[in-house]
Amino acid sequence: MTQYRGTWIQVDLRAIAHNTALLRREMGNTPHMMAVVKANAYGHGMVQVAKTALKNGADWLGVAIPEEGECLRRAGIDAPILVLGAVNEQGAEASVRFRLTQAVFDVQRVKYLEDAARRLGMQADIHIKCDTGMGRIGVRSVEEMQALLDALKKAPHVRLTGAFTHFADADGETDGYSMGQIAAFEKLRKQLPEGILVHAAASAASVRYPQARYQMVRQGISLYGCPPIEESKGLEPALSWYTEIAYVKEMAPGDCISYGCTFRAEKKMKVATLPVGYGDGYHRALSGKAQVLIHGVRCPVLGRVCMDQMMVDVTALPEGAARNGERVVLLGRQGEDEISAQELAAWAGTISYEMLLAPTSRVPITYIE
Repeated sequence: MTQYRGTWIQVDLRAIAHNTALLRREMGNTPHMMAVVKANAYGHGMVQVAKTALKNGADWLGVAIPEEGECLRRAGIDAPILVLGAVNEQGAEASVRFRLTQAVFDVQRVKYLEDAARRLGMQADIHIKCDTGMGRIGVRSVEEMQALLDALKKAPHVRLTGAFTHFADADGETDGYSMGQIAAFEKLRKQLPEGILVHAAASAASVRYPQARYQMVRQGISLYGCPPIEESKGLEPALSWYTEIAYVKEMAPGDCISYGCTFRAEKKMKVATLPVGYGDGYHRALSGKAQVLIHGVRCPVLGRVCMDQMMVDVTALPEGAARNGERVVLLGRQGEDEISAQELAAWAGTISYEMLLAPTSRVPITYIE
């Protein structure tokens, strides 16, 4: 879609490179690092981020669905790719066809992969997913693990190359639950053959529980510069979200702004309209709570965010600073101040992950390399 208005995302691939190299150093002797690029690399651009991460220390890529792995393969990326989620019969065939390592946790998935690999004359590589307390997908018991291993003996085209689990509370205030998950994973590991690639820690757990790094760490939110826990240091945010002032007006006491008249001016004020709204992914939940940066000054969002527009208070700006076309920062740094994904998430009552993924397809992405 041709872009005419001044609303866009900017991704600094230099920050991705910096974060990847930093995280790789902090992993110490852990031999492998996975860059998790699912969901279009948390909104940053899957192919661009994958290539940058692979150049700066990552040697595996993680995706949620085979479609994402196929996209990376068609972009010429040849690195190992793990599909972290469950697949149906069609997805299993795609995983085999595009040489994706597939997460497996039950006999049915083994059958899908064996049938597909046999038809294609190929081999299907798998990592067994263990559910040690997340409650999503995964082998949960010794009995389930044995049934899966028995099924693999009858599937000559399926090769077991790894096993993993995922923490449910690695960023929590206490260690008890995560330590229990490590113990549960160790119990299940005893049934597995030696020499496979074992991994458990993602961004937060890599810092909190070094013993859970095993042979690989899966770096997700940290890769994009959002510290998952306070102990994470030195990460640089990679994504900024900009728009511009479309219109400036004077409001008198008693004037209302936006749907529902939830904001009424108590004094004379200057208000700017911005050409961005929840149709672009700027959450309606931010109505009356969020702030934007203009000339490095925080300007509050007034009234309800509309589908395509929103209004902000620019009264505090110097005379003449609020003009049509003036740059506005929705997410990112301007001057000495910054609106982080974490702060935006707090206003919306959600998490930074969702804020990074929020911009819709009508918001174009530009890159700095």
